[in-house]
Amino acid sequence: MLQRIQKILSAAGVASRRKSEELILQGRVRVNGSVASIGQSADSEKDVITVDDAVVHAERKRYLLLYKPKGYVTTTADKFAERKVTDLVGIQEKVYPVGRLDADAEGLLVMTNDGEFANKLMHPRYEVEKTYVVKLRQKMWPEDAEMARRGIFVEGRKVAARIKLLQKDVAEVVVHEGRHKIVKRLFKAMGNYVLRITRTRIGTLGIGKLKPGMWRELSREEVGRLMTLREEAGKHARPYFHGNRVNKL
Repeated sequence: MLQRIQKILSAAGVASRRKSEELILQGRVRVNGSVASIGQSADSEKDVITVDDAVVHAERKRYLLLYKPKGYVTTTADKFAERKVTDLVGIQEKVYPVGRLDADAEGLLVMTNDGEFANKLMHPRYEVEKTYVVKLRQKMWPEDAEMARRGIFVEGRKVAARIKLLQKDVAEVVVHEGRHKIVKRLFKAMGNYVLRITRTRIGTLGIGKLKPGMWRELSREEVGRLMTLREEAGKHARPYFHGNRVNKL
C-alpha cells in the first residue's frame, strides 16, 4: 500500500512525521537507491527505504487488550512513575494505551502501535461505549439512575449514562463520554463518590478470562468491529457546544 514516506518512517519508529520530513529535506532518505523528496509515496512492503544507508523495516502493527491493575499509570510521559502499563507488555514493538484509566482504577485498556487506529478510536465524535462497575460511598437510589439516563450537567455539558444497580452501593455504568474522570465526576454531580472503579467492557470487548496484569492480542475481526462501532457512533452523533463552535458527540 502506498503511503507518504514520512508516515512510513514515523510508523517504523524512525522519527516523528515532522522530523522525518527534515530527514527527507536533508537528503538522508532514499527509496530504492534514489534520494526521496517531500510528498513522495512508497510501499513499505515492496520498496527498500533507507535512512543514512540503514534499511527501514516496517514495524508490525500490534493490537492488545490489557487488564490494567490498580497502581499503574497509563501515561507514558511521566518519567517518575514507578509502574506504567507499558511495563506489563513484554513485546518487541512499543505499544501505547488508547485513552486513559486513572492509577487507582483497574480494568480494560486497548494498547497499540497503530497511531492512526488510536487517533480514530479516541476522537471525541466517535467515542466507543464503555462499561464500568463502581463501588460507591453511599447507597444509590433508582431515581438517581433515572436522572443519569436523562442526562446530568457535568461542568457545563450534559452527560447521559445507563446505570444498573447491582447492590445498594454497587452499580454498572455505561457511557459514551470520554472526558477525563467522567464517571467519577458524574457521580460527584449526583452527590455521591466513587470508591472503586473497574472498566469491564470497551465496545464489544469484555474481560473474558483476563486477570489483572494479563493481556492478549486482539483478532483482526475484533479490531474491525471496534472501527465499525466508531463509524456507527459517528452516524448518530449529536451536536454539543464547545466555546463558539458546534461539535458532535
